[in-house]
Amino acid sequence: TAWLDYSGSREELTYWKTATGLEVDAVVGDARIAIEIKATRNISYAETKGLRAFKEEHPGAALIAVTLDERPRKVGPVEVLPATDFLQMLWTHTFNLS
Repeated sequence: TAWLDYSGSREELTYWKTATGLEVDAVVGDARIAIEIKATRNISYAETKGLRAFKEEHPGAALIAVTLDERPRKVGPVEVLPATDFLQMLWTHTFNLS
């Protein structure tokens, strides 16, 4: 939220949850980017279930899991980014949320 405000973005940051309890921590704009934040290393495919369900409803969305993993990687359709990499990409504008 602070980064969107600081960058001058007009997009909103929201939360997504299904009636069955699947959820995504942060959704940027009109379902453009879905972000799940996990305090875990080596995130599993099962732990991306909420993001994958979001993608079914919003096929154009980019899916990101911010984790304690040591290196960026893909888990199915989900881009897994170490938290430090994600934050560095935000502040150096190499990852564009706005």
